[in-house]
Amino acid sequence: MMDIRPPRTDPVPDPLRVRRYRQAPERGPRLLFFSGGSALEGLSRRLQRYSHNTIHLVTPFDSGGSSATLRDAFGMPALGDLRSRLMALADEAVPDHPRICRLFSHRLPMEAAPEELRATLEALVSGRHALVADLTPALRRPLCRQLGAFRAAMPATFDLRGACIGNLILAGGYLANHQQLDPMVRQAAELVRVRGTVRAVVDHDYHLAATLADGRRVLGQHRITGKEVPPLDTPIARIDLSASGEAHVPVTAALPEDSRRLIATADLICYPPGSFYSSVLANLLPAGVGRAIRDTPCPKVFIPNPGHDPEQLGQDLPGLVSALLETLRRDTGEDCPTAALLDVILIDSRHGDYVGQLDADSLAELGVTLLDIPLVSERSAPHFDDDLLVAALMSLA
Repeated sequence: MMDIRPPRTDPVPDPLRVRRYRQAPERGPRLLFFSGGSALEGLSRRLQRYSHNTIHLVTPFDSGGSSATLRDAFGMPALGDLRSRLMALADEAVPDHPRICRLFSHRLPMEAAPEELRATLEALVSGRHALVADLTPALRRPLCRQLGAFRAAMPATFDLRGACIGNLILAGGYLANHQQLDPMVRQAAELVRVRGTVRAVVDHDYHLAATLADGRRVLGQHRITGKEVPPLDTPIARIDLSASGEAHVPVTAALPEDSRRLIATADLICYPPGSFYSSVLANLLPAGVGRAIRDTPCPKVFIPNPGHDPEQLGQDLPGLVSALLETLRRDTGEDCPTAALLDVILIDSRHGDYVGQLDADSLAELGVTLLDIPLVSERSAPHFDDDLLVAALMSLA
């Protein structure tokens, strides 16, 4: 049922509430994030100290780097963002934690010969390689088994140069689980004792398609982010899904029932900082996401980037809010009240580098509270300070 709340008057941050969660993180709130990429890695690690119940719906549409090689070989969703979020939430108290992180983040050298790379993979599968030899048997055996599943399915022409070992492990788990993401992610989360819940927002081999303001279309996340190729020179007007990364084949993905239930249990829903179109809005594209958000009676918080994001070319703060709401209303219908989809916007106008300004009075008429509070510190500038951002989110939950 739709729940529209009056503007907030409670203090943010709320030291008493933050302290309470810090003392008992196992009873912490169910903060749900629609995200992808690396923008939330530091925040996710910090969140462990306050809540073991956070939920992360992650985009599986990356089309660059090690993920792209795996996608080309197996026709699978991207795994890199899932891997990084699992590692960010892995229990740091586990004795094997540093070795697990080192293994999952290790990349095979770009300059090595194919036979050398395959020998390294064989050593990893057998458990002889230094990266796995020191792991406890309870961890080493399943991880080596998953690498073995990948090796058995690996095409003879597969290019191992620059391959991320963590992605290969997850790919092996995906292939061993009848090419289904959720069972693989659950197994990986149990192995590394993830403090929270991580899921891909959908389990499909789909790609992002950006329509630019001049009508041109750009296919593939790696061509949108401005990280692996030159940034776009024309603003993005709309983001959609395509069944192909080479030709635009419009497609609609449905939100899985398990993900819908996760949204329904959230104590707070966050549209976090990060690549605005390819990480945040991309997660809102599946049919059912907007309706699930609308029907969940909890705070819905948007945190615009405090600095430069190549994807936000030509966009100011009001434009970002409009793009967020337009994407959600594709699913809910145009008549859905703003406050059912968004009721808090967090900014730090004193320390952040934003384009344009938001009118607090106009937002309040729509049921949205603009909170302009310290979120960027001297040590973190130009990015958010994870401690300040966690305190704000915990105070709003």
